[in-house]
Amino acid sequence: MATHAHNHHDHPAGDDLIDAARNAMARSGEQWTAMRASVFDALAAFENPASAYDIADAVSKSQGRRVAANSVYRILDLFVTANVATRVESANAYLANAHPDCDHDCIFLVCDDCGNTTHIDDDDVTQGVRAAARKAGFKPVRPVIEVRGTCADCA
Repeated sequence: MATHAHNHHDHPAGDDLIDAARNAMARSGEQWTAMRASVFDALAAFENPASAYDIADAVSKSQGRRVAANSVYRILDLFVTANVATRVESANAYLANAHPDCDHDCIFLVCDDCGNTTHIDDDDVTQGVRAAARKAGFKPVRPVIEVRGTCADCA
């Protein structure tokens, strides 16, 4: 099966990624508050998916005050809705979206040994999942595709 390539621009880190996230939030009608910026900075600093508790701890340390995980969960939900972050369902953890200006379904490859999570795009696969759901009389909103296994580094 051929992989359908996306024409999107990755914003891997730094100010470019923050600007893309801020713009995505604005397109969603949401404001980029200081707290949301702090949560995004903490999220973007993690190499692997981070839980709301991990992010709350990082923000708490950077601000010198306790930040509740419940507050972080609400912000992460906004980030997912605005395509600023993606959620790794099986781990209940989040990743900063390196291309928030591109709206598509993601496939995650999750290593059970080291926790490394790789995001890949394959519109043929995700459109096939959507088509199968529609054929079964189901209206898909957001397919979640995760493949658990062992990454090349751990193999």
